[in-house]
Amino acid sequence: MRPDTPAENVDHTAEAARLERTAGLYPEDAEALLLQAAAHLELSGDRPAASTLYDRLLSSPAALDAPHLVRALKASNLWEYGHEAEARAIIDGIRAAAPRDPAPWVIVAESLESHDELEAAEATFTEAARLLLTDVPEPPYATHPLLFGRHRVRRMLGAQHDDWDTLADALNTSPVSLDELHDPKRVWSLGSENPAELEAEISRLRAELGTFREALSRPFPVAVLHWPAGELAELVAAYPALADEYPSHETHLAVIEASLRELAASGTGNLGIVTGTVPSYEAFAASEGTSPGDVALLPQYATMLAARGRAVAWPPGRGGSCWCGSGNSYGECHGVGA
Repeated sequence: MRPDTPAENVDHTAEAARLERTAGLYPEDAEALLLQAAAHLELSGDRPAASTLYDRLLSSPAALDAPHLVRALKASNLWEYGHEAEARAIIDGIRAAAPRDPAPWVIVAESLESHDELEAAEATFTEAARLLLTDVPEPPYATHPLLFGRHRVRRMLGAQHDDWDTLADALNTSPVSLDELHDPKRVWSLGSENPAELEAEISRLRAELGTFREALSRPFPVAVLHWPAGELAELVAAYPALADEYPSHETHLAVIEASLRELAASGTGNLGIVTGTVPSYEAFAASEGTSPGDVALLPQYATMLAARGRAVAWPPGRGGSCWCGSGNSYGECHGVGA
């Protein structure tokens, strides 16, 4: 689908079919492509077909990058067309599994919220916050929707602000405060004949639209390219011109961590790491009509991988494994002193 295609002009069924065909051509990207196809099927109203795609992914012999995310999307979709019991069972399973990725938590909590299960939604958001944000000095960009959703539900429940609500307020970049955006009385103003109330609501809606546009303007992380030791050795042996860029694997890993910390310190959010392979890099170079030995191609390759959903969020969640693949926790590896 062209990015400039108006949403109302999209043939969601045709777009889903195109994405399924593309997934068959590029099996390494099948997970991301089929998730997009399922989203189009949901938008077309064919929710059973979307569930079929989710089941296809979950039954695939290949390991999924984000199995909890697929289950969360399946649960949300099932509930929308009458399969409440199955959806609840999947949601309970996700909560019990306690994934370190915030996205499944947000999806299941919002599903509960949309069906007026506000207490359960608040409990789910809070479980995720405790798991992912306890003793975390700076919440990763991917956890912001978790905090904003929690704030919204607690506002509807009339709960008093706590530390995480205060943190959500601090992270909010909208010119309108979260308390105002999440005010349950806002719906009343939509039926008001008072021009001042209507103008205030228009300002709030514009602020929300600005926030959504800001999030959509960065659909994938700012990603740094990581080469495993074997891949890096093969890369430098094949293309000696890259030896200056990668003097050693240890130096390469240290540069990745230092670069990400510098970006974070400068205020850049939504950071990630993409892992390269030599065959993939060579194919990308061929598609660009450029030599793989061209250093300028490396950041373009990283951006392409991130756009294809290959980025892993940095820093890893609390207690998560280090991004370098050592098997140690991040705090005991490259996260020491972070």
